[in-house]
Amino acid sequence: MATVKLWSDAEVERDARVKAVFDDIRATRKSDFVNNFWRGLAHDAALLERTWASLKAVMVAPGALDPLTKELVYIAVSTVNGCSYCVHSHTAAARAKGLTDAQHGEFLAVVGMASQTNALVTAMQIPVDPEFQVG
Repeated sequence: MATVKLWSDAEVERDARVKAVFDDIRATRKSDFVNNFWRGLAHDAALLERTWASLKAVMVAPGALDPLTKELVYIAVSTVNGCSYCVHSHTAAARAKGLTDAQHGEFLAVVGMASQTNALVTAMQIPVDPEFQVG
């Protein structure tokens, strides 16, 4: 159960700042659906605006990474952080951006392999090779 109220569309309509963000979410995503994350942030218009602007700058704006790669990175970080909501929502977004079952399976294998080797290196406290030092 959420620790904040998830705003309904009727409540959103009564707050111009929140409505503007929801309208932009719908326009940017070309969908009438606004998910619960944004509905939970609606209780604080400034936080909602700031978070949406940051997310658009990182995830929507064109950059060196393609949109599917960005979603896969988001899923990997969400997995590490234990955010089930984000794993689900960004897996859905990745599928909408063309993620195939084969790619998803390989992605999960990489996440699993990285988790295993990260745990082993951490447990053994292996020093970083000089050749891998950056800067």
